[in-house]
Amino acid sequence: MTALPPATAPSAELAAAVQKSALLGRPGFLIRRLHQIHGALFLEETAEFGITPVQYSVLTALAEHGEMDQISIALEVGLERTTVAEVIQRLEGRGLVRRRQSPKDGRVRLVKLARSGQQMVEGMAEAVQRAHDRTIAPLPPQDRDQLMLLLIRLLEANNDVGTVPFRLP
Repeated sequence: MTALPPATAPSAELAAAVQKSALLGRPGFLIRRLHQIHGALFLEETAEFGITPVQYSVLTALAEHGEMDQISIALEVGLERTTVAEVIQRLEGRGLVRRRQSPKDGRVRLVKLARSGQQMVEGMAEAVQRAHDRTIAPLPPQDRDQLMLLLIRLLEANNDVGTVPFRLP
């Protein structure tokens, strides 16, 4: 276990916010709540497509990397293999991806976007971007970049925690 740096006193601004609710002083609560909010915005912006954020992540990984095995997809999106298998099954049922056995290893299933899956990714791009923009829109532009950089730093520093890492270049 890594030693933590000594805690510092919160800024006056943070102390005032935490006065509203003790939960506002807990990063885990804030991350979970913001995830819920973003999920709602994503579904609102992309309702016509009937795709979940996790399904869109899988489609995006396939659009970016081409045909991959399910373990590679799991690493690309930071999901457990069983979750990826369920997502792929749903996407295949909608005709958005195709699966086949690997010619090198019959135990391995390869997945690639179907033409309709590629069209889905392209067709959703603007709606997805609106959801992302709406999530951070309350912040001034310079704070948006700072938030993104801080989130990336936290992800990179903690990526090995949990059951599935996210593949970092």
